[in-house]
Amino acid sequence: MKIKALLLGLLIATILCCESKVESRPNIVFIMSDDHAYQAISAYGYGINNTPNIDRIAKEGALFKNSFVTNSICAPSRAVMLTGKHSFINGKVDNIQDFNWDQDNFAKHLQKRGYETAMIGKIHLRGLPQGFDYSAVLPGQGHYYNPDFIINGVKEQIKGYVTSITTNLALDWLKNKRKKDEPFLLLYHQKAPHRNWKPEEKYLTLFDDKTFDPPANFFDDYSNRGTAAKTQEMLISASEKQIAKAHGNGGHARWGHDFKMLIDPSGNDTGFDRELARFSQEQKAAWLGAYTPKNDVMKSQNLEGDELALWKFNRYIKDYLRTIQSVDDGVGEVLNYLDKEGLTENTIVVYTSDQGFYLGEHGWFDKRFMYEESLRTPILIRYPKEIPKGSTVDKMIQNLDFAPTFLDYAGAEKPEDMQGESFRNIVNEKSGDWRDAIYYTYYEYPSVHMVKRHYGIRTNRYKLMHFYYDIDEWELYDLEQDPSEMNNLYDNPEYKDVLEQMHLRLSELRIQYGDSDLLDQMHIDRYLAARKDRK
Repeated sequence: MKIKALLLGLLIATILCCESKVESRPNIVFIMSDDHAYQAISAYGYGINNTPNIDRIAKEGALFKNSFVTNSICAPSRAVMLTGKHSFINGKVDNIQDFNWDQDNFAKHLQKRGYETAMIGKIHLRGLPQGFDYSAVLPGQGHYYNPDFIINGVKEQIKGYVTSITTNLALDWLKNKRKKDEPFLLLYHQKAPHRNWKPEEKYLTLFDDKTFDPPANFFDDYSNRGTAAKTQEMLISASEKQIAKAHGNGGHARWGHDFKMLIDPSGNDTGFDRELARFSQEQKAAWLGAYTPKNDVMKSQNLEGDELALWKFNRYIKDYLRTIQSVDDGVGEVLNYLDKEGLTENTIVVYTSDQGFYLGEHGWFDKRFMYEESLRTPILIRYPKEIPKGSTVDKMIQNLDFAPTFLDYAGAEKPEDMQGESFRNIVNEKSGDWRDAIYYTYYEYPSVHMVKRHYGIRTNRYKLMHFYYDIDEWELYDLEQDPSEMNNLYDNPEYKDVLEQMHLRLSELRIQYGDSDLLDQMHIDRYLAARKDRK
């Protein structure tokens, strides 16, 4: 009997120990949207929309005020997030070349630690995701209505609206497919609000009663800036001549694709009807019922000049914000599930975007540039066990840091070749030591939107950028005196000492992270070869 009692005691102790280990390893829900500007999250205080569910993460956790990406474009940003390495190290520098799934990512490490893992929604990296026990991902950019999903390698079309479908798939995995006795990692990644901003049926008329004022520099003429700002192709209010001259005719905003007109104000067929072919009859009827009257009113006004530009801005910003409303709804559903199941206390919830986005600043939409609205990305995080409610974090965080942070929370060692740093002790206020500068690269040129290749450094106050390949130009900005980056100070003698310090620090970072002019040229050669092969 004594032996049996002893064995029983050992068994109970083992079970309790295992349960304690599982409990000590937090679950992770990593929510990412696509192109969600920090300006369009109400917790950031810009007042253009209301996102109560996303805001809840900050109210119950922390809001990051200085979070940035390393490469402001969809697929490369996601590769950095997964690997914790800069684009020029993980190999995914642009949207053209393939991502190598065979390399390490943080999900693979969590699997080894006993985590059950799932990736659901948009990842924009070709190939079957590795590191995930379950995957249901959109091929490429995905469709807003009746999208295809690749579920564990098998493609199927699912009827409905992509944001709601992605949320439902995530909830189904949480409720029915995961093992309840293991910690879990869920990557819950939305397509919205990526171009071309097709809203859900229930939000087709949201903001119809509102007129939005554009940013103060919406009519920017790019004086005191370099060639790159002057020659980009990402104007909201581009003229017909500018659209016709654009590279591939797809950069600037267009009557059909972006402004949702079947027939433009000049009476031309825009081709937008082809996009509606994916809709069901009921979906198409609802769409046309909402947009046709608005379009007819606009055409009757014969708008020109600034009035036409402001109409285009309002059509863009309203559709963009409408898609975000559905994203916010989904976040609320996931948070409510965690609450209902008693998982909130031991679950890290992160909300972020793959990069920032222009909401009319400089007259632009899209991203790519190292200017602030594109470089800066939202991060909100909740973990009741460690993170004080209503916290703010001012340190410069990058998407490079997600992988080591998640490994840190899971009790896993950071691999030596992972370049990011865990911000766990920053957000829980246990340490103040952190980086004094961030490094940025952008490679996808020549391509849609025609943003020049560049790299650069940002400190708390200054930003230095080098545009290269078919130009050789430098730009320097004093973010304290010029937060909208309207005046390039590179040739200003008053900033001679600052310029020297920034050049020195930039050189140090390029060496630290392993970047070089030789790598830049290698990626140019590979990109041009890949483009040639695709023709």
